[in-house]
Amino acid sequence: MAVEKQTIPAARLPVGAPRLPVGREVRRWRQSRGLTLAQVGARSGLNVGYLSQIENEKAVPSLEALATIAEALDVPAAWLLLDSSTPPRVVRAADRPRIAGPGGAVVEEVDAGTSRDVCILEVVVPPGNATGVHAHHGDEHHVVLEGRWRMTQGEHVEELGPGDYLAWDPTVPHDVEVVGDVPGRILVIYPRQGRRSAAGSADGGGRS
Repeated sequence: MAVEKQTIPAARLPVGAPRLPVGREVRRWRQSRGLTLAQVGARSGLNVGYLSQIENEKAVPSLEALATIAEALDVPAAWLLLDSSTPPRVVRAADRPRIAGPGGAVVEEVDAGTSRDVCILEVVVPPGNATGVHAHHGDEHHVVLEGRWRMTQGEHVEELGPGDYLAWDPTVPHDVEVVGDVPGRILVIYPRQGRRSAAGSADGGGRS
């Protein structure tokens, strides 16, 4: 016995009402899956005309219909409520803000201030140079890209090479030195609002 497809009354939006990008996202996922409206209709049991109205922002699906469409598209229902039209933030290497750091270092802000929660710095330091003992607030993470680094904090001394990671509490005074015969290059990541000079720091706190 043939199963009759559901025809759900289209919910109309009042003029000027805020719109979720459901229709656009349904269409985008359907097309990325290589499906036609008829195929989605066959999978979901929903009327093709109703699906077309949804995709063209002429109808708003109920939560039940949204879940059914998401299952037909093989995506979480919440994804259909997200706005994917906002482009990603891109910072080209040539556009990074650059400042001179202590000991001949060159500091580039990788994210150029676009990140809401973290600051990412790429620091290049000549061999044999150090930042000097300093301290500041905010968790601090390091990933070595090139060279050999000696990281000193209290009684702890760690020598790191490419690919190594170190995190510490930067309120405890620390020093960073490039050892060996080649320049060192390192990523430093810390909370954007968290880095400020700690009491008793040997400098302004603007170092790794």
